[in-house]
Amino acid sequence: MRWKPGERSRNLEDRRAQTGRRGGFRLPPLGRRPGGRVAGRPPKLSLGSIVILLILLFFFRDEMLQILSAPGGVGVGLPETQASGGPPAASSPAEERMVDFVSFVLDDLQETWHGLLPGYRDARLVLFRGHVRSGCGAAAAQMGPFYCPLDEKVYIDLAFYDELRRRFGAPGDFAQAYVLAHEIGHHIQKVTGIEPRVRRAQQQSPRQANALSVRMELQADCLAGVWGHSTARRDILEPGDVEEAMRAAAAIGDDAIQEMQSGRVRPESFTHGSSEQRMRWFRTGLESGDPASCDTFEGGI
Repeated sequence: MRWKPGERSRNLEDRRAQTGRRGGFRLPPLGRRPGGRVAGRPPKLSLGSIVILLILLFFFRDEMLQILSAPGGVGVGLPETQASGGPPAASSPAEERMVDFVSFVLDDLQETWHGLLPGYRDARLVLFRGHVRSGCGAAAAQMGPFYCPLDEKVYIDLAFYDELRRRFGAPGDFAQAYVLAHEIGHHIQKVTGIEPRVRRAQQQSPRQANALSVRMELQADCLAGVWGHSTARRDILEPGDVEEAMRAAAAIGDDAIQEMQSGRVRPESFTHGSSEQRMRWFRTGLESGDPASCDTFEGGI
């Protein structure tokens, strides 16, 4: 992408200095539980238990967030950490350039959606390391980037982009931009009322919960493509950018991740869609530039 650093977004919330080590996972500290009882010392976890926990976080991220964000659910109403006044001491020049980049993409995304969607309101982007408290509860970096509808914020540990490049073979700045554009797609679903309707439908028809999740995720991919269309029209894309985003979409398809993790693909357990579906819906938005083309809830997907 053609971009240059500028003043950082007013919607960027930098918590990297106030959260744990990059990629780490830490149990909550001792203290008082809700209701005033003093918490006991947490049990020690074996290595096997930690591995199982990380696998559950990786595969069931959305389901856990649904539980956390449900009325009365675990972690609702946790106090937010205040925004950092500056970058963490351990931050490198390369990481600060990445912060500048995601800040640029965030503002470009939201300026685009203000023009496309009457009544659009800004989301905020929270940068963290290791673990974070969101409006939907506590979360670990292993869950990957996520959007919390309760506080209307996107949460990203920048280490995810290293994983996208090294583990998933999807390098490039437009691959990174696609990830953020997808999460802002979920914010658009919240603003337009799609997200709460889907959550209610999932609660009413639990057997359809995964299928509805797939449709919602594919719509977010398509909405990311709509923004991509805007960047192409404004000539800020460079040769190879679209291919970078398509590789990222393919790499994080449910079938690709399941094949990598276990060598076995289980379509009935999909929550985000296959690699083919994710690429196809991103391209739908990219080619049309029209949010109306992103109706994944009608007909086949």
